[in-house]
Amino acid sequence: MVENAANSLKQEPLENAPSEQPGGSAAPELARTVERATGENAFLCYQCGRCSSGCPVVEHMDVMPNQVMRAVQLNDRSILQSKSIWLCASCQTCTTRCPQNLDVAGIMDALRIEAKASGLPPAIPDVDLFSRLFLKNVDLFGRVYELGLMASMNMMSGKPFANMALGGGMLKRGKLKFLPSVTRPPKQVETVAAHPNTVAYYPGCSLHSTAREYDRSIRRVMESVDLELVEPPGWVCCGSSPAHTSDPKRATLLPVQNLQTVERMGLDAVTAPCSACFARMKTAAHTVAHNPEMAREVERETGSSYGGSVKVKSLVETLLERAGPEKVAAQVKKKLTGLKVACYYGCLMTRPPQILEAEHPEYPMQIEELIAPLGAETVDWSYKTDCCGGTLGLTQTDVALELTAKILRNARDCGADIVVTACPLCHVNLDARQSQMGLDFQMPVLYLTQLMAVAFGCEEKETGLNKNFVDPAPVLARTGG
Repeated sequence: MVENAANSLKQEPLENAPSEQPGGSAAPELARTVERATGENAFLCYQCGRCSSGCPVVEHMDVMPNQVMRAVQLNDRSILQSKSIWLCASCQTCTTRCPQNLDVAGIMDALRIEAKASGLPPAIPDVDLFSRLFLKNVDLFGRVYELGLMASMNMMSGKPFANMALGGGMLKRGKLKFLPSVTRPPKQVETVAAHPNTVAYYPGCSLHSTAREYDRSIRRVMESVDLELVEPPGWVCCGSSPAHTSDPKRATLLPVQNLQTVERMGLDAVTAPCSACFARMKTAAHTVAHNPEMAREVERETGSSYGGSVKVKSLVETLLERAGPEKVAAQVKKKLTGLKVACYYGCLMTRPPQILEAEHPEYPMQIEELIAPLGAETVDWSYKTDCCGGTLGLTQTDVALELTAKILRNARDCGADIVVTACPLCHVNLDARQSQMGLDFQMPVLYLTQLMAVAFGCEEKETGLNKNFVDPAPVLARTGG
């Protein structure tokens, strides 16, 4: 009965509510704003507190997520001046765990947008600055120019030497492009002569720069298991968190432009190895399928419709569905026996499950299925889907370092020799920033495809292990078979 009542409430828009509440109180203007922006009825929240208990950054917030929801219900606009709506890492834990299926993370976005629309200064200026600079990059180049973004962020935030060690290490390893590339969605797209093993490959901005070793190892592994990757011409940035926390239409438009290109190529699937890109493309496809008004807006902007024929898949899903453990096992030349691996998914490969269609969003096992044929042993641990801090690494670095240190300590305490991930932003926070955490140990962090390439007997230039900050060679040397 309670569930049915909740569903009926969610289907009843606040626009149909009376202008005054019982007793003559003012209408819930803030709740109406949230409902118009997200479709969410904030009055479904009954203050269970699960959003706050699961939030990885709640200790740094001035108002807990459940209190944010209560402020919306009470039309308390002072919440628009809180740090919490700017500190939200968009990890989707709150949305995933809400028993009322409220998109709490989406409501945080809506409040951030409303704060700016109301002319209120952002409570954490660096977060807003990063978003504006990120999207300016996309305006200028079509993709993010990472070196330029880091430099402009440092100068405009008044912290010219922030992240100097990180940037210097990346330059030393050839992980930063000195010049930006400029791209725009193509007006004409040639049809691809597709085979059953052909899949569109959306690398995303990082894999052409700071995560180029990921790109290199992906291409080598995919070739080994007989999968053909076709990169869409003129692909543009997915918008990542800066887009969906600033402009919902743009957050949909950018990924859909890429999906339109893939659809016109005649391919029925696209794989996105970056978890943020995967989540944004999956979310955009879901939005245009379920929001006719937004679909019309996107069509007006792009001049063409999106038919919805392209399935968006993560790299892990693509490997499992198109190759499978058997094909992976057939390519193994060096068994990684004795190696204990902590498989780290991060936030956005499985959450929110309503959109990403993950069967087990809190404790997935897909990466483990691909590690098993390599001969390594995977460990059970507690932090496999916890947030690494995401882009807070560039704006609230101390918070991100705290989160990543917890992840690495838990992996170590559970017996892991290495951590394996499939997300470039997670890799930067866990590997490149590890020296900043004050840990009394080092934990190598590899991309999934790097470890697969090692087991496949590939050369170092194909594995890209020389670009990792924490050298995995001593640990890998102890493996045998």
